[in-house]
Amino acid sequence: MEEEKKHIDELIANYLTGGLDENNLSELKAWIAASAENETYFIQQREVWFSAVSREAASIYNKNKAFDTFRERIHSSKKEQKPFRQGFRLSAMWRYAAVVAVIIAVGYLSYWRGEVNVKDTFADISVEAPLGSKTKLYLPDGTLVWLNAGSRMTYSQGFGVDNRKVELEGEGYFEVMRNEKIPFYVKTKDLQLRVLGTKFNFRDYPEDHEVVVSLLEGKVELNNMLKSEKEAFLAPDERAILNKSNGLMTVESITASNASQWTDGYLFFDEELLPDIAKELERSYNVKIHIANDSLNNFRFYGNFVRREQNIQEVLDALASTEKIQYKIEERNITIY
Repeated sequence: MEEEKKHIDELIANYLTGGLDENNLSELKAWIAASAENETYFIQQREVWFSAVSREAASIYNKNKAFDTFRERIHSSKKEQKPFRQGFRLSAMWRYAAVVAVIIAVGYLSYWRGEVNVKDTFADISVEAPLGSKTKLYLPDGTLVWLNAGSRMTYSQGFGVDNRKVELEGEGYFEVMRNEKIPFYVKTKDLQLRVLGTKFNFRDYPEDHEVVVSLLEGKVELNNMLKSEKEAFLAPDERAILNKSNGLMTVESITASNASQWTDGYLFFDEELLPDIAKELERSYNVKIHIANDSLNNFRFYGNFVRREQNIQEVLDALASTEKIQYKIEERNITIY
């Protein structure tokens, strides 16, 4: 039994550090699928791997050193665990730590470079940014992503091996690591984006009236999922606006860096529709906003605010100073008329 556990640990460690050949991979997959206990054990050892090297050390990542640290962590953790045959249950704190490790360290510690992997064995990874906050993370290929409040991004655990595809709901700012062999895709139900290596902002909340993609650097290819048409391309300091109601997409020149100011705590509205501004304020300040008159839905506003320094009333005062709208506040409920 002890020899078998050592053999399994060796397979797991080799899988996480450099990949396995097809025979050993098949053996590992079969062992994982044999029981829920085996699958749980694999997940635990993977979490040990995620925590084996510090975030700072990842920038000068040494696979051999990480492997040794991983082996030491396994050895020490086994002294503290119940015998394997008795099973175990991960504590809430350990699961939370594992999630943090996945979000922060997965891009550096588990970028599988082998031709084969066990990505079909486990569920996709989903990362969310709660209302009133934002989330920063690195994907397994080193791509930097910021998620704005109320956003969710999903990608497979095989990301970076044979695909670089993410699904987005909400708003994200991306600095994509260049890889000409494996294009990077961002998909929502309305629009699909394809790049090799760029910096861009992509906003598509389900409740918004428009999808907006702003390009800071590089080149972007866009495929309209609402209406069959030829692909559109963006150059730096251009943005595409997709109207969800009629499927029409337009491209215009802008200062694209403004679109990513939210990553630094700013609220920047560049001729945005009032309903979309209202939704952004709801997500940023965790309030509920009701627009009382449909005639206001086509109004657009320009503004720049510092969320950590200006409260919701100050933002609304600035919008009301245009004399296009008025508002009233009742606790966390706001009516615009």
